Amino acid sequence: MGTSPHPSKVSEKLLVIHHGFLSFLRHRQGWQDIIYGLKLWKLAISLGWLDIKLRYRGSVVGPLWMTLSSALMVGSMGLIYSTLFKMVLRDYLPFLALSMILWQNVLSAIISDACTCFLQANDTIHSIKLPYFVQALRTMVRNFIVLAHNIIVPLVVFVIFRVWPGWVGLLSIPALALWLIDGIAVCLLLGSLCARYRDIPPIVNSIMQVVFYVTPIIWQPSQLAGKDWWLPLNPFYPLIEILRLPLLGGVPSLFVWECAFGYSFVLCLVAWFIFARARPRLAFWI
Repeated sequence: MGTSPHPSKVSEKLLVIHHGFLSFLRHRQGWQDIIYGLKLWKLAISLGWLDIKLRYRGSVVGPLWMTLSSALMVGSMGLIYSTLFKMVLRDYLPFLALSMILWQNVLSAIISDACTCFLQANDTIHSIKLPYFVQALRTMVRNFIVLAHNIIVPLVVFVIFRVWPGWVGLLSIPALALWLIDGIAVCLLLGSLCARYRDIPPIVNSIMQVVFYVTPIIWQPSQLAGKDWWLPLNPFYPLIEILRLPLLGGVPSLFVWECAFGYSFVLCLVAWFIFARARPRLAFWI
């Protein structure tokens, strides 16, 4: 006669099946959220534009105040650091202007906004049933509108010093697309984590201040004089290099592209698992 399985083993198998089903259900709902969110891209653009209008409501110049402040900052830093680093202003100022705008108005701004991606949309999430992915798109639209205003600063610097990237500049298009994907992934990742743990935003801001100085933003990689082997270990370096270098007339190496795609793949993978797991609880956390 056959022996029946032990009750504890049966319960363990049922528990594994139950967890597997819940995991499958979370991932399925996560994919549906992203697909439905992409279909509402026009709504995300409208919400992002509305955020900018509300932010600068009552202001005469509007977002151009940020453009003016960025121009003053780039001009003063260019004069000071070109003297300290003993670099030719014509070579250094275009690099600094582009680097500061990409860092301040894209990388740092998106990461900071990503922490409050879902928290800022608290009223909308609780009152209207919308895909959470719309809020990530909304954050990206808002930051790219600000970038569109501030990109004037490096363009003016390029005109003054007659810097033109030529056809090489077209390599920045796939890099910009990768930045868009990474930005959405960061919004889903940090937005989910910060909705649950409110101590994360100040930690992220502190880390970004340190990363700013170890990333070639105000200093050029060539200044390391052959001691730049550690730069690819910084995830921000390859990501900013694939967009910045083509706009300055250079071609990023294949290794830099591989690092950028590798870091982006890991980021998207982690963001997906965190978002899929946190999505059912987001409305309760915020």
